[in-house]
Amino acid sequence: QVQLVESGGGLVQPGGSLRLSCAASSFTLPHYAIAWFRQAPGKEREFVAYINWTGRNVAYAHSLEGRFTISADSAKNTVYLQMNTLKPEDTAVYYCAATAGYSRDVNQYRTWGQGTQVTVSS
Repeated sequence: QVQLVESGGGLVQPGGSLRLSCAASSFTLPHYAIAWFRQAPGKEREFVAYINWTGRNVAYAHSLEGRFTISADSAKNTVYLQMNTLKPEDTAVYYCAATAGYSRDVNQYRTWGQGTQVTVSS
């Protein structure tokens, strides 16, 4: 059973940057995609981005493309989410998740990390 552990969250001022990490336990990585989702208080969990381990398949939520960048280091079994020009509305718990295949649908993901809090505030 794959395990995912997120890190890198914290408090940042508007306009600042953070890089989140998602460390995955060893499994058949080429056959999985790793995605980032986020959930703000009182809101549904929403798709942020996904990537496969070759980096050839990447997708972003349309509203976040340009500010957020997802990348993968297969040697470290780690996926990163670089977040720039952060806004207060980016405040949420950020989760990474794994699935066989590629999907923006939260219901297609069965393996989740514990989440990391990102707070954007002055």
